[in-house]
Amino acid sequence: MALIVVGVSHTTAPIEVREKLALRPWEALHSLARLREDRLIREGVVLSTCNRTEIYAVEENDGAAARISTILSTRLGNDAAEFVYVKRDREATSHLFGVAAGLDSMILGEAQIQGQVKKAWEECRAESGPILNRMFQSALLAASRAREETGIGRGAASVSSAAVQLAKKIFGALSGRRAMILGAGDVAELALECLLAEGVRVAIVANRTHQRAQSLAERHGATAMHYDQCWDSLRDVDVLICSTASQVPVVTVDRVLGAVEARGDRPLCILDIALPRDVEAAVGDLDNVFLYNLDDLRAAAAANLEQREENIPAAREIIAAEVQKYWDWVAGLIAVPVVREFREEMEKVRSAELAAAFRRLGPLSPEQADAIEHFSKSLMNKFLHEPSVRLRTAAANGRGLGVVDAARYLFALEDKEIDEVEKGESSDIA
Repeated sequence: MALIVVGVSHTTAPIEVREKLALRPWEALHSLARLREDRLIREGVVLSTCNRTEIYAVEENDGAAARISTILSTRLGNDAAEFVYVKRDREATSHLFGVAAGLDSMILGEAQIQGQVKKAWEECRAESGPILNRMFQSALLAASRAREETGIGRGAASVSSAAVQLAKKIFGALSGRRAMILGAGDVAELALECLLAEGVRVAIVANRTHQRAQSLAERHGATAMHYDQCWDSLRDVDVLICSTASQVPVVTVDRVLGAVEARGDRPLCILDIALPRDVEAAVGDLDNVFLYNLDDLRAAAAANLEQREENIPAAREIIAAEVQKYWDWVAGLIAVPVVREFREEMEKVRSAELAAAFRRLGPLSPEQADAIEHFSKSLMNKFLHEPSVRLRTAAANGRGLGVVDAARYLFALEDKEIDEVEKGESSDIA
């Protein structure tokens, strides 16, 4: 048994690959349930955002990582191996903690990822368990500490703010400009806030659910528009930011072409910050249309990163400390009970063999009996000391899940469920 993460991210795969591998909540739960039914994993959580799709799991057997890679390849319609990374035990834990803190984000220190990690964990609780529950809880704690105790999130650090900075490169100042937002989720709201902060004069919010668009618009003094009526407004706006949850492009050439022709020479900046993408790639070929997607935002955000990069070492130190605390907990959860079982079983063997030896030896003086019993205990303790120490050390170092399973098998120990061993711990997991 091992703790693993198998995934792809913006560091290994372009947007064309990531959008095909994005998993909606029900798809994530279905995949995890199948992996558990096939006895490949004991627990699982899927983290799927615009920049990554990762499956965290406690392995049941060594075939789990290969099966997960197969699942990703099936969605891609091609071999995903060149894009996939696999991390195990302590490395997997450090990776998640860094992700939650924004250290592995396209935009270093972005704040939205912490909420996305929490949401992913909550959506997968039916397939998760004590090992992953504690790991995600600890990752969120580490992320909060990194943000509070360092400057890793200082300044504008989000996809939405980077998109607005990119629009400024097209128009210069955005003061007095008109903008439209497609979508009404958290990312869309942040984009709207950034636009208004730059002095955008008229802001329009359009969403398939008009009530959500209206609620968002009212909170920020914008104008809500019915989704089907918003396309004509492309004649008048300067900036369109797209952040819907659609699985297919909603901004098509057919929907944009008439508005673009009516605009004359006025440029239209379209910022597609959705995954899967909201805008057909061919829209970017239209005259005076400047189309940017998530992968285009990296350079736009680079100018604001120097100050945050100085805080990476301090953030890494916090994460390392929290990772150690987590694996100390794992050692107590898994290694300590096994060591106790191991020693109890060996004590039974020692007592039985000592009784048999006394019967063979015949009458002994109390002193002789005590000496033989002392010898048997001393010898057993010397035999058990090194394995006991190594089991605890392996667990604390993030290598203990497989080692503990091997110890259970080698010494024929009862295979108790982790959940039962963890009595009293689950109440700490919120």
